[in-house]
Amino acid sequence: MGRLTTHILDTTHGEPASGVAVRLFSLAAGRRKIADVKTNADGRTDEALLKGATMVTGTYELEFDIGDYFAGRNTAVGEPAFLETVVIRFSVKGDEHYHVPLLCSPWAYSTYRGS
Repeated sequence: MGRLTTHILDTTHGEPASGVAVRLFSLAAGRRKIADVKTNADGRTDEALLKGATMVTGTYELEFDIGDYFAGRNTAVGEPAFLETVVIRFSVKGDEHYHVPLLCSPWAYSTYRGS
């Protein structure tokens, strides 16, 4: 069975980003929120965002509120913060495992399809 997981790495401090708000949206037939969670101490969500019957082939968006995270860490990012919410749009097949990590600083981010 397929599943979708994510985690966030804070490249400024060299550690997982905990307490970051993460939202998952399905883009099938409009934009619909299907998950609203926060990352744990390991920078991951406690459960897969999609799994089993909820893992459906389609296009999705992940939103990560990294601006609030870095403001909470008192990281000097200026006002307004350069990055507030990072949005990643991607497509999946329902029977595969997709891991979408976010590597971020207050000024840059990258992602890839992990395993």
